Amino acid sequence: MGAVIRMTKMHGIGNDYVYVDCREHDLSDPPHVARAVSRRHHGIGADGLILVRPSADADCRMEMYNADGSRGEMCGNGIRCVAKYVYDRGLTHNPMRIDTDDGVRTLTVTLDAAGRVSSATVDMGVPVLEGPRIPIASEGRVIDQPLEVGSISWQITCVSMGN
Repeated sequence: MGAVIRMTKMHGIGNDYVYVDCREHDLSDPPHVARAVSRRHHGIGADGLILVRPSADADCRMEMYNADGSRGEMCGNGIRCVAKYVYDRGLTHNPMRIDTDDGVRTLTVTLDAAGRVSSATVDMGVPVLEGPRIPIASEGRVIDQPLEVGSISWQITCVSMGN
């Protein structure tokens, strides 16, 4: 019989991940586990796998794997769930610092009447608005511009947070 892996599934505004606490016990072959748990019809079903690890530079480290097993640098909704996970378990303080493959992020949590995290805010850095850096097929910025698809028109702004 294989090893038991304790998992927690959490979601934040449309992103759902499976979280594994690896602060004391490591997980072998995270890409394989990410693919297995992410399958919506044959697994738990998720956008991917997030490991909570110790960090020398922050309160903890978030290691993220996409549903296909590839590494992801950062997910704003994923890191907000990490903040809830570690704070509700008494593993950190408020505000907190979480290390990612895209650098250390500072998060602040809001608590409900019972002292549990009800929301989390993360500083994602400076947004990128320049077309080639997003990337989109525009040399300049696309801010509040019309986009027509068939008979429908939307006002759009193109932005990247690097994730």
